Amino acid sequence: MSIFEPNEGTLVVIPSLSLPQDELRKITGARCYEERLLFLLFTLKRPGVKVVYLSSVPVDPAIVDYYLGFLDDPDEARERLEMITLDDARPLPLTDKLLARPGMVDRVRRALADPEDSWMVPFVVSEAEERLSALLRLPIYGPATALAHLGSKSGGRMVGEEAGVPLVPGFTDLRSLTEVEHAARALNRGGRLMVKLNNSYSGLGNAIVVKDDPRLTACRTSFSAAEETWATFAEKIAERGAVIEEFLEDRPLRSPSALARITPGGAYDVVATHEQVLGGPNGDVYQGCSFPASQEYRAQIGECAERIAAVLAARGVVGLFGMDFFAVKTDGGYRTLLCEINLRIGGTTHPFGAALLTTGAVYDPATGLLMCGDQPKYYVATDNCAAARLRGRRPGEVVDLLRAQGLGFDRATRTGNVLHLLGAVPEFGKLGFTSIGDSEQEAAELHRRTLRALGPAA
Repeated sequence: MSIFEPNEGTLVVIPSLSLPQDELRKITGARCYEERLLFLLFTLKRPGVKVVYLSSVPVDPAIVDYYLGFLDDPDEARERLEMITLDDARPLPLTDKLLARPGMVDRVRRALADPEDSWMVPFVVSEAEERLSALLRLPIYGPATALAHLGSKSGGRMVGEEAGVPLVPGFTDLRSLTEVEHAARALNRGGRLMVKLNNSYSGLGNAIVVKDDPRLTACRTSFSAAEETWATFAEKIAERGAVIEEFLEDRPLRSPSALARITPGGAYDVVATHEQVLGGPNGDVYQGCSFPASQEYRAQIGECAERIAAVLAARGVVGLFGMDFFAVKTDGGYRTLLCEINLRIGGTTHPFGAALLTTGAVYDPATGLLMCGDQPKYYVATDNCAAARLRGRRPGEVVDLLRAQGLGFDRATRTGNVLHLLGAVPEFGKLGFTSIGDSEQEAAELHRRTLRALGPAA
């Protein structure tokens, strides 16, 4: 089973951000991130597929038209698409709001073409998604919450050790600031340390500490999330747990990642590797990615990811998940270290899905490339393109602007841009896009041209 290439059946897409809400509020236009799974509308190119897509607020019809416009017969595909909105803009997870409205749950149930051939595709699986699954009597394409600890920072280190994958030196399962301080002393290292909350995302649960005092609260500290303090961070450590690791000072230091999937039958494979683009005050907040990872360590990343996938498959994990790595330059080449495991759909999933489904490419595990026949495809993607001139514009205007400058998607060459997060344009002047080319250089240049076209500050 693959959410990218289903042959038939109904995908019930639940893009609920069932994640720590305190961190989510720090992301500009966070509610619009429910639109990142709209690439799954491309699966409607298969005549036996139906998509039921839920959202907190209505998705602009121009955005739906944009995605269906990639298909051979948009009108026919539209008949197999049902967009369901709750008309509820409150800053709460979509699934929580849905569960509070039994009538809407019934509507979703009525939308299923065949309940025996339907499944839920959530952004992340929490207890709320499992309750919804039970009400709808649908299987979930994602890991059970009983296995969620395997995707925490502590659990990821445990899985990495079991898989025999190298890790950054550190300590896990720390439940208080005192335990973190004891672990910091045990590392017996000067310079900087990284403290990471067990359950966080996009790097927003990280803190970099310059170890110049036995008490961490007296050390110079840089939190990745704005307005974080040791008082608030200590509360989160007690609630979620944390890990502490040596901060890698090596330069150059790269941050590749891998995307893998595990089927309900226990089969597993690595489907992509990426270079992550990081930003923020500590350079550890996810901004975007490029495909594929560098050839210097692409195979190494793939091998480590496959060993991790084998361990997780044996534990019963199902679905897509990502793994972040460090690549450290040594005299003998690059050495890769596992950073963390994210048991959910992540920031590289929608660019990969968009590139795969629009080009019809096939991932070649031997080379780590997406191949359209003999032609490899490359891409550069961002979730964080923002420009003041875009604020107040309609999504359709932005689509037309880029098309007019030759920056849309060319179905003949299977190159160009695939846009996402268009719903964030009117209020925030923000969107994302994936720039696809026939070479790394072509994809990068298209990405630069698109940024310039969207505005000088983009």
